[in-house]
Amino acid sequence: MAGGGRAACAQRASVLEWQAGLVAALARRDFWGAELGAGWRPAALSQTRFATAVAAGDVEGAAGVRVGATAQFVLRPATHTGTSPYAGLGLAVAGARGVRGAGYLTALLGVEAAPGRRRGWFAELGVGGGVRAVAGLRWRRGASLPPGE
Repeated sequence: MAGGGRAACAQRASVLEWQAGLVAALARRDFWGAELGAGWRPAALSQTRFATAVAAGDVEGAAGVRVGATAQFVLRPATHTGTSPYAGLGLAVAGARGVRGAGYLTALLGVEAAPGRRRGWFAELGVGGGVRAVAGLRWRRGASLPPGE
């Protein structure tokens, strides 16, 4: 019984995620850059993820930044092989030197490799202030994830 209690507790433990990737947002003023982000799933088997990302890069020759936050639904959060699709809704703010910033409602669709493992790639496509695409790597930490890889 004690082992079953530990397994149930591990399934409830939250999962922290970090990501790094390359991003492009095609709009009236195109944005190209690098993105760093963090996410949190309330439990290892939870289909809910809350994520934020900050991207810095170039907007037609000027320094630009884009900051976003989303609530996401991960279809298969515990899979250790293959991929899992996910979707999200959120808010983003984008700006560039010499250009007035703007806020946007956003929506995204993505796919990630093995969200139940410690690391994997991801790719997503979204809308909000243009069309945004990002691809990169995601690292995860949580009690029920398998050790090492």
